[in-house]
Amino acid sequence: MITIDHVNRLNRDDFIATFADIAEHSPWVAARAAEHCPFADRAALINAFQQGVRIADEAEQLTLLRAHPDLAGRAARAGHLTSDSEREQRGAGLDTLSDDEFERFHTLNEAYKSRFGIPFIYAVKGATKHDILQAFETRLGATQCEEFMTALTQVLRIIRFRLTDRVMD
Repeated sequence: MITIDHVNRLNRDDFIATFADIAEHSPWVAARAAEHCPFADRAALINAFQQGVRIADEAEQLTLLRAHPDLAGRAARAGHLTSDSEREQRGAGLDTLSDDEFERFHTLNEAYKSRFGIPFIYAVKGATKHDILQAFETRLGATQCEEFMTALTQVLRIIRFRLTDRVMD
């Protein structure tokens, strides 16, 4: 973990390099957050990242959503996740799914992507595979607009969790 004082001493390039992976494969979020340095505390840092996502245009937000991996998907089984995604999915037990559970996740991932055009995004920290499956089934009944907003809200939660894990006040 690093301190907020350390964060505030980073130049723009180092800030972006340090936090480029906070928003899945979307370093532009860190670049937007860097514009608000220095930060009074970790909460201000988190707010700057989240605000960068909130003010992005719809195309940028859609690109951010599509950058997320499927939960318990083939990339996870093949070891092709970012270290944060791998740790988060492992923490929710998604790395120990039976073949039947994996197939259920795969089927739900495909149904979700077919319906909404984005991967199912869920901030899995503190969740179980059962929580995630329940959310999958509930969210498949949402409208396109509702689900876009829910997915963005989940991304904002992921950002908060990741920054809380990396930066201390």
